[in-house]
Amino acid sequence: MTEDNKNKASGPLAAIGLMSGTSMDGVDAAWLETDGETITAFGPSLMVPYDAAFRARLHRFVTSVPEKNHPQAATIEQQLTDFHAKAVQSLITKVGRGPDVVGFHGHTVWHRPHRRQTWQMGDGARLAKALRLPVVFDFRANDVSYGGQGAPLLPLFHATLAAERAKPLAIVNIGGVANITWLGEKHTQPGAGQFPFAILGFDTGPGNAMLDDWMLKHTGKPIDTDGQAARAGRVDKARLDKLMAAPFFSQSPPKSLDRLAFDAAIINGLSVNDGAATLVEFTAATIANAFKFCPTPPREILITGGGRHNPLIMARLAALSGIACNLIEAMGCNGDVIEAQAFAYFAVRHKRGLPLTYPEITGAPTPLKGGRLVNPL
Repeated sequence: MTEDNKNKASGPLAAIGLMSGTSMDGVDAAWLETDGETITAFGPSLMVPYDAAFRARLHRFVTSVPEKNHPQAATIEQQLTDFHAKAVQSLITKVGRGPDVVGFHGHTVWHRPHRRQTWQMGDGARLAKALRLPVVFDFRANDVSYGGQGAPLLPLFHATLAAERAKPLAIVNIGGVANITWLGEKHTQPGAGQFPFAILGFDTGPGNAMLDDWMLKHTGKPIDTDGQAARAGRVDKARLDKLMAAPFFSQSPPKSLDRLAFDAAIINGLSVNDGAATLVEFTAATIANAFKFCPTPPREILITGGGRHNPLIMARLAALSGIACNLIEAMGCNGDVIEAQAFAYFAVRHKRGLPLTYPEITGAPTPLKGGRLVNPL
């Protein structure tokens, strides 16, 4: 029996997954038990917030589009990693025992698949040493090095969560960038494709990042709570049309985005409320636009990620798509921690020697393994 087969035959592992979201509010940590293929158990989760000073520093750093040799990079990476260590330690205390492995996404500073480059800041060796646990990190780099998009990664986890859900189905994650997982009917012949059902995944356009940045700049608050500002504003159609004219939206998948891919200066000069309304419409319209790339329309859209807390985004997406939009909680999931859970799942897949990215999602030439494992010294 090969080492890979031994790994695949092993039982489930307990893992903690970590995600630092593009809203830069803190670290999500989630417990998951899995063999890398099916999920045995969901466990507790929590969020450790960044303090105000670090959050502001991280935001300035990321939005300055720095290179890896930036003089502040090492210090910020250390501080970021230490916040992640605190999140793991807090969750271990909550669970009462440690995991077998930690999945550490880090924080995306920039994403340039067209140059075969992507940067998820986070020191895996420092985290492993602090926790005295094995850590898997740098999940996207291998796919990008082979010419894949390196993103989105979530469709693989979405497919696992929705294995028994009626299809065709779309799961939309509205984070800083929005992405879609389209799941079709089961294949009629065993072994057809890499999945038991048709799958497609790609980034659709902006999620919350542009709106969050707009609100922070103009109000000092990092989000438009409940869509209140956008509801009080009016969409500037001329500026929306300029945003929608970006070539990305006519490009067929596979495709992925950097957080700062679109020209936010287009909405400069608008009132706070009109700018918020225009950006909400931009997010909803670009997600609705993405369904033209799906083989068949989904019977329902399940929404996960922070954007599902904005009722105006939800309402506009339903209106523009003409498809029922429900929260991912309808499937028994917690939409606030799915990304953290996903990186727990991916860490176990790495340990088992299972692929992380697939041609149907990232455009990788073949199914590829992902991540790097570092053991504590």
